[in-house]
Amino acid sequence: MNMPYNPVNPLESLDSRSDQEQDYDISTGLTGSDKPRLIIIGGGFAGLHLAKSLKGVSLQIVMLDRNNFHTFQPLLYQVATAMLEPDSVANSFRRIFQDQDNFHFRMVEVERIDPEKKVVYSSAGSLEYDFLVIATGARTNFYGMQDIAEHAFVMKDVSQAIAIRQRIFKNFERALMTDDKAEQEALMNIILVGAGPTGIEIAGAIGELKRFILPYDYRELDLGRMRIHMIEAADRVVSAMSPRASRLARQALEKFSVTLWLNTTITAYDGRTAVTSDGDTINSRLLVWVAGVTGNIPKGITRPESLAGGRLKVDAFNKVAGYDGIYALGDVAAMITDDTPRGHPMLAPVAIQQAGNLGRNLALAVKGGWGKPAAFQYRNHGIMATIGRNRAIVQWGRFSFGGFAAWVTWVFVHLMTLVGFRNKLVALVNWAWNYVSFDRSIRLIIPSFQDRAGGRKPPP
Repeated sequence: MNMPYNPVNPLESLDSRSDQEQDYDISTGLTGSDKPRLIIIGGGFAGLHLAKSLKGVSLQIVMLDRNNFHTFQPLLYQVATAMLEPDSVANSFRRIFQDQDNFHFRMVEVERIDPEKKVVYSSAGSLEYDFLVIATGARTNFYGMQDIAEHAFVMKDVSQAIAIRQRIFKNFERALMTDDKAEQEALMNIILVGAGPTGIEIAGAIGELKRFILPYDYRELDLGRMRIHMIEAADRVVSAMSPRASRLARQALEKFSVTLWLNTTITAYDGRTAVTSDGDTINSRLLVWVAGVTGNIPKGITRPESLAGGRLKVDAFNKVAGYDGIYALGDVAAMITDDTPRGHPMLAPVAIQQAGNLGRNLALAVKGGWGKPAAFQYRNHGIMATIGRNRAIVQWGRFSFGGFAAWVTWVFVHLMTLVGFRNKLVALVNWAWNYVSFDRSIRLIIPSFQDRAGGRKPPP
């Protein structure tokens, strides 16, 4: 089974690199250019759209990422619940930028930044920069609870979404092979920590699995004993949305018999039993953490004035406070103003709009033409989330609505924002098939090579 999620910052040094890996040089093929060099760390929404906005600009753009593909994170929960194939939510950077001559990609781990020397150090050597953009997103925050970090599943990338899918179906296979009713229930039960948009979306998707798929695949089991538990520290679900939107979301969750634990937190989890802040216990072999996150800040950015609530403090032009030539975008950036005392929300539209604004400003700087850089102004186009078929919530400003109209709006917006025509087409076909057949065909448990070779212990 997949190993537990490691909460260590993925941008930290890889001590386990082999000598062969160290022989590669990140600077190969990147020297000799007379163009200013822009390094973008991270290929999420912010990094991707910044690079695309600078097509044709006289810059040498170098993107560094530990994966060679962009992930459409809003749909990872559908990979985790067997609705979409992993490649429906991922697209190769080289394919996306195959017609952009000023773009270069290197698949490396960033170890640290030296702002004084203007150098980025990676698992394959170092590279100097003229401009540096940190678009590393956010990482899971377990608030110091190491036992939960060791046993919980998270959903920040494709491999983690696949791990959740594998665990769901492997647990049901194991439930078939025990007569112990308590153990069966623990294997069928699922705990979701966090009732934000991602939390309610995965809850609805699991609710559909429980209603339409699992009773037919696992006829020997009494699915009436399966429980979906949602733990939320706030007093309502999707608390960032309006009370009306929150009420609509709660009504949709209740139709899937989701057990809501509001004003509650998880204090411990050992892979078998979760303990709540009220002292209650919940038995489950699968806990998915979709709660707190914090900025994924690379080593080397250490000045106190640059940090704000676990994120990098930036000015109105996304420049990191206290540093020259370093910018931050998206979830890792906190633009503190009177209107946004905690920074903008960690949403894809914020990252995309910041990337577009910075791209225009960098193009002005490089061209040396007329015009002043523009301060960032966020245009809020609304928040939305789906909770199963025909059910979604949409909020635009003070106006919110739910039901089928909201669900159609959600489908349209997500189809339009998926990267690549193939991904749009595959997602549409999968959604259409699922809608008419109530089926999800991606119910495969695929052992890794290490699993087959006996190199890993079975899950607890």
